Amino acid sequence: MLSYLLNDAYIQRMAYSIVEIKARCRDHEPIRQLLEKRKARFVGIDHQVDTYFKAKTGRMKLREGKIENSLIHYERPNQAGPKHSAVNLFRTVADPQLKTVLCAGLEVLTVVDKQRAIYFINNVKFHLDEVKTLGRFIEIEAIDETNSISLDSLQAQCQHYLDLFGVESSDLVQCSYSDLLLEKV
Repeated sequence: MLSYLLNDAYIQRMAYSIVEIKARCRDHEPIRQLLEKRKARFVGIDHQVDTYFKAKTGRMKLREGKIENSLIHYERPNQAGPKHSAVNLFRTVADPQLKTVLCAGLEVLTVVDKQRAIYFINNVKFHLDEVKTLGRFIEIEAIDETNSISLDSLQAQCQHYLDLFGVESSDLVQCSYSDLLLEKV
């Protein structure tokens, strides 16, 4: 790892588990109100550009935003409803040079451009997304960064919020935004 060469405030590598869902959402406002009522911590609204690269396994993307900047590799099955993801995340500061290097050496699959409102309740992260050309979505991520929460507990947390928000099974999305965009081509 290069962290011994660089200031730790600049980069941070993490590997962790997530149980997550993605669903189409006609209106973010009722969900936003429920999150505020439950005293969710609002992180902010981030304009994020995710550049997806061809990977040997799973998915790899460079996320560029004002709040979140990361190189992320993850493996997750395409299925509706809560699903487990194994994530390797390398946090960086915004630096267009990283994208230049990655694009020079790797094949770009697609680019996802979105506005994302980010909230947290304990270890559960909520995204209210407006994705260019795709529409509105909600994502719920029950995150275990310390390997101390069972997958069953993460699954239960995710399901709790699915039920609370009244997400219909017909609105659940099986795949990533990148897959949805590639299907449109």
